[in-house]
Amino acid sequence: MNLEEYLIEFCSPTLASLKVGSLFNYAYTTCEELIHQISHWNQVLSDKGLRLRLLRVRDGRALLYLYRISQLKQAFSTAPIQCFLREYGYERFDLDSALWHLQCRLQQQEGFPHEIGLFLGYPLEDVEGFIRCKGCRYKCSGIWKVYGDAEQAQKSFAAFAKCRSLFRQLWAHGRSVQQLTVAA
Repeated sequence: MNLEEYLIEFCSPTLASLKVGSLFNYAYTTCEELIHQISHWNQVLSDKGLRLRLLRVRDGRALLYLYRISQLKQAFSTAPIQCFLREYGYERFDLDSALWHLQCRLQQQEGFPHEIGLFLGYPLEDVEGFIRCKGCRYKCSGIWKVYGDAEQAQKSFAAFAKCRSLFRQLWAHGRSVQQLTVAA
């Protein structure tokens, strides 16, 4: 799959402005090609309020993060999220600082730091519940494990699946990622 296919497959809800961010692994050929692809997509999507960021490179795979700049800024401006992130060493909440700290945490561990859910738009209650319950005793699961409002989460899961299906169809019929992307 090329990077455009990955954006459709893994980032449709973010492209549609239903979700703050999406994360995916991308197998690349060379570092130069990877940097060129990221730069290209940042140019294409910048006027829509989106940014693609390289978070980690490991074994020929790049962990890429597509996010809605304004939505992430808004989330990180709230006191409860800032208070939670301070527990994990975040000191500054401008996007560059927060993303840099997340990158450092990703480099330090094999898996994912649990606060990454906030970067993806998961409810704080669910991120805290996952940590507190060690991934057990959840109400329901889909894209994430739900510890709070299960009904709202299920509606979100259904909307994300419908969006992904629609984007796949439209893209297969010739629509570009840029055409499908909702402006901020």
